[in-house]
Amino acid sequence: MKNDDITSVTPAEAWQMVQDNPRALLIDVRSSMEFLFVGHPTGAVHIPWIDEPDWEINEHFGVDIRKLILGGIHENDTISSAPIILICRSGKRSLEAGRKLVEDGFSEIYNIDEGFEGELDDHHQRSIVGGWRFRGLPWEQC
Repeated sequence: MKNDDITSVTPAEAWQMVQDNPRALLIDVRSSMEFLFVGHPTGAVHIPWIDEPDWEINEHFGVDIRKLILGGIHENDTISSAPIILICRSGKRSLEAGRKLVEDGFSEIYNIDEGFEGELDDHHQRSIVGGWRFRGLPWEQC
């Protein structure tokens, strides 16, 4: 599903994209603490959208992505280099980060709609009704 030039994908679809396309980049936009201690998808690169200690939006997010893709290739005023797949806890921060990338001229942006932990269930717990971990996809923890 498209949302502001961002395609929503399930965790399984994202994992398949990473397996099928060696150029695809899986970017975890959660805070450093979440990435390290909650866990993250195997092979994900950590570029936080919002991080401690100030919890402000990373004003260098687009630059950090450009560095990761070595500057990208410019075509028709857009940056086209590799599929960029974003993940956060539940798909909300990564969608916001994706919108910023589209605004900055990036193309081929994907958002993992369930995130890493999914939405809260009726008991206010995550990883019970959806998310990367719930779907049994590869992940690791520091």
